[in-house]
Amino acid sequence: MSNDKINNNNNELEAVVLYTNRVAKVVKGGKRMKFQAMVVVGDRKGRFGLALAKAGDLKAAIEKATTKAKKSLIKIDIEGSTFPFEIMQKYKASRIFFKPAPPGTGLICSNSIRPILDLAGVKDIYSKLYGTRNKITNAYCVKEALSTFKV
Repeated sequence: MSNDKINNNNNELEAVVLYTNRVAKVVKGGKRMKFQAMVVVGDRKGRFGLALAKAGDLKAAIEKATTKAKKSLIKIDIEGSTFPFEIMQKYKASRIFFKPAPPGTGLICSNSIRPILDLAGVKDIYSKLYGTRNKITNAYCVKEALSTFKV
């Protein structure tokens, strides 16, 4: 995972690469290789965006995903450093459970969703993932859960 700071409209946005993958399409002449990247962007103050993109090389895929993530920023409302109530969210084969935690607890969650919660500004939370271990599906499940707190 790499961290990059992006200055956007006097707000510091940070970008973290969650997932990269090399994908191939089989054509008549052989295999066509492309790269896939998932990037999360946030300001640690309640705004975050998540995007997935493909391109011919890895750097281009990361840049493409970063611009898509910046265009899809979501503003969420967080009470203090945690959520105001419990959430159970389902997205495809992934289910996630979030429970508010007292201040000082930290992020008790899996490594695949920790950067999303961190960049969204959540500091204290208990969470449990059920179902698939697919990072892309889990990330979109977290995005759906956090979008219930839209301002």
